[in-house]
Amino acid sequence: MAVAAIAGFILYYVFRDGLDLMVQWWSRDEYSHGYLIPFIVLFLIWQKKNDLARMPFEGSLTGLLLVLGGIVLFAMGELATLYTVVQYAFLVTLYGVLLSLMGWRAFRIILVPLLILVFMIPLPNFLYNNLSAQLQLISSALGVWIIRLFGISVFLEGNVIDLGSMKLQVVEACSGLRYLFPLMTIAFIAAYMFKGAFWKRAVIFLSSIPITVVMNSVRIGVIGILVEFWGESMAEGFLHDFEGWAVFMVCTAVLVMEMWVLARIGREKRALREVFGLEMPGSVPKGAQVRVRPIPKPFVASLVVLVGAAALTTVLPERGEAHVPRLGFSEFPMTVGPWQGRPDRLEQIYIDALKLDDYIIADYMNGEQDLVNLYVAYYDSQRKGQSAHSPRSCIPGGGWEIVSLTQRRIDGVEVAGRPLRVNRTEIQYGDQKQLVYYWFQQRGRVIDNEYLVKWYLFWDALTRNRTDGALVRLTSAVGPGEDVGEADRRLSAFAREVAPFLERYIPN
Repeated sequence: MAVAAIAGFILYYVFRDGLDLMVQWWSRDEYSHGYLIPFIVLFLIWQKKNDLARMPFEGSLTGLLLVLGGIVLFAMGELATLYTVVQYAFLVTLYGVLLSLMGWRAFRIILVPLLILVFMIPLPNFLYNNLSAQLQLISSALGVWIIRLFGISVFLEGNVIDLGSMKLQVVEACSGLRYLFPLMTIAFIAAYMFKGAFWKRAVIFLSSIPITVVMNSVRIGVIGILVEFWGESMAEGFLHDFEGWAVFMVCTAVLVMEMWVLARIGREKRALREVFGLEMPGSVPKGAQVRVRPIPKPFVASLVVLVGAAALTTVLPERGEAHVPRLGFSEFPMTVGPWQGRPDRLEQIYIDALKLDDYIIADYMNGEQDLVNLYVAYYDSQRKGQSAHSPRSCIPGGGWEIVSLTQRRIDGVEVAGRPLRVNRTEIQYGDQKQLVYYWFQQRGRVIDNEYLVKWYLFWDALTRNRTDGALVRLTSAVGPGEDVGEADRRLSAFAREVAPFLERYIPN
């Protein structure tokens, strides 16, 4: 026991920065259940104490390899200061330490409870943003469908529900993630404790996703109905928060009903209390022989690796991020070749959601009355949750439909010595059409693939100690009866003029 406590202390000391940041994330509603997960896991392991007591702890070299792999992953995460990597490295190392101590036979007994620890780590930011955006669209559409069932006239614009007297915006907080992450955790625990066929356990866990989406949509629909009949106060304050709590309770109740139904499916129809319940371990029989287990050599080797990692984290200085001098967009010229600009501003609600450090949004017009909107979002650092939001995720939130998405090379334009390649997106909203060019300009690269952006973010953080970068977006309306090729001409012409200016504001 003392040896395990020492190993636990060293583990925390090595991974303390990533773990402390993870605990800070637990203050957010989506992850507030994280505080309970370690205690639940300890309880589920304690349930198996008698089975573990009968098992020899044989150790495993595979566990030592996992520890080494976890420390390598930790080093990469620390060098890049990407704390999600550090947090997953902690789990890999923890599993390795336990496997090196217990061996495979004993480790299998507690493997599933240990997997529950995955649910206490926040999703990487780019996955979170994409998932949130998609859930907002789905919940908005289903919520409007429910409102219309009551004969209420309503219009949906992306994530905005227009009731006529009031517009309800389905923001990130209403995406359903506040229910999804806790309910998935509960469903995983319930599936583990359910005594039935594997397919039934899988159904219990996977069903938490549609249950959350449907119930969150019901909540949005109910709010819309209440607002229509009793006014705007139904969407604010205590009632709004209470509805969220009530919906989560209903989600949990639906999960329990589902387990009741599954228990009665099959040849052996059983009551819910027979297939699901908390089992307490029996007491140790009197006169039972107590043996002191020898400490396996792989576990000793794992401790040596951890001590070495702890020593390095103590000796090596903290790695700060390199910041490259740049001009602020407040100085960006309103005359770009033949184009004259008129600056605009984002509303504070969008600035808070995007978490950007600097931006420019402006309309530019040339002598032929061609109009192009320029938007650039710049981030000094993209390590701790802030990162450029892809238009592919954001455009549908405004009610626009993406008609086509291709890549295009802009002839005669180079950025940092490389040809400019952009994402070319045709979008439509009713009779309105627009053409959008966008690209990610980050640390001397022009990238048109969202996933490559994440790879280079990690690589540059590791090798160059930099994660700054920007999203550049050019937009032009396609007039009635106008060929989209004319919009291509406008955007290409403007891109040739503006690209050389951007390098002063987005450092290479």
